[in-house]
Amino acid sequence: MPELPEVEAARRAIEEHCTGKKIKKAIIAEDSKVIDGVSPSDFVAALVGKTIVSAHRKGKNLWLQLDSPPFPSFQFGMAGAVYIKGVAVTKYKRSAVNDSDDVAFQIFEVFRPIFVSVMRAPALSTSNDLGLILPVNQHAILFLQLDDGLELSFTDKRRFAKVRLLEDPASKPPISELGPDALLELMTVDELHGSLSKKKIAIKALLLDQSFVSGIGNWIADEVLYQARIHPLQIASSLSRESTATIHKCIKEVIEKAVEVGADSSEFPNNWIFHSREKKSKKTFIDGKEIDFIVAGGRTTAYVPGLQKLNGNQAGKAVGKPKARTSRKKRDGDDDDNDKNEDGGSEPASEEEKKLQEMPNQRES
Repeated sequence: MPELPEVEAARRAIEEHCTGKKIKKAIIAEDSKVIDGVSPSDFVAALVGKTIVSAHRKGKNLWLQLDSPPFPSFQFGMAGAVYIKGVAVTKYKRSAVNDSDDVAFQIFEVFRPIFVSVMRAPALSTSNDLGLILPVNQHAILFLQLDDGLELSFTDKRRFAKVRLLEDPASKPPISELGPDALLELMTVDELHGSLSKKKIAIKALLLDQSFVSGIGNWIADEVLYQARIHPLQIASSLSRESTATIHKCIKEVIEKAVEVGADSSEFPNNWIFHSREKKSKKTFIDGKEIDFIVAGGRTTAYVPGLQKLNGNQAGKAVGKPKARTSRKKRDGDDDDNDKNEDGGSEPASEEEKKLQEMPNQRES
């Protein structure tokens, strides 16, 4: 699913290719599950004729600033993606869309019933509108044609995303409820250590909690903890300042590198567990060390038992296994753990986590 690097790649692509351009046409899906709190016709009316001034992001949320409010806001969910025709927004291997998904949509014909709200800019003549073909991605929730012909879509083939129209997106939920952005607003080591010391919850679950720090999802949390050599079920309050500093360093390094390469997973460093965590073989290895899979923070979690060990009072405790892994083709969609609460708070703890949290607290030595 999209995490901070993928959403940042989308934001940068919009900034580079779409800012300063006027929205000539808009098509909004008739889908109240995704389009939140506004009718498609009102959404279209609020967009057409406006100029895109800038694109903003916090955590895994993105919004467009137009030359006047309200502004469209996008919560990416499990498979949300920004698609700009002819522009490689991201090469992340689970990117939701590609050129083969395009279908023809003819203005003034209901080619696909889900798309019912179409408005043309007043400056366009009737003769120019008739017969105009717009390529619309078959998973598109929002489609914009700009005044230079560029086409921008927000797609979501899983329909867990949320698209809103807000006067001030940063001051309204869910964005207003997010913790500091993991790229732009990361706490200092001392702040992070002080916060962790109050959290009797597994570190993996805490990193996934968007109200604690925003932008970290499943694969980033696994990568950070692998690089830091911290067990995903280690209770946050038990971590030493040294371990906290290592986690802080790894958050910065993992996110900054992923952003630097535009979320192109083929450019991620070879020593990242990312490249091995989704292999379908029963035994998976990285640098000769076997990868194991458990449930942490309600999510299937990849870690290396030989390198990531429980410490303090948790040392030597047995760790439960997740259910048998199934191939991606057998699952509903393409996310590695089929999570349905991607942008909310911390996930429900597993039974193993609950037991660990009930133990007396003791910091690492």
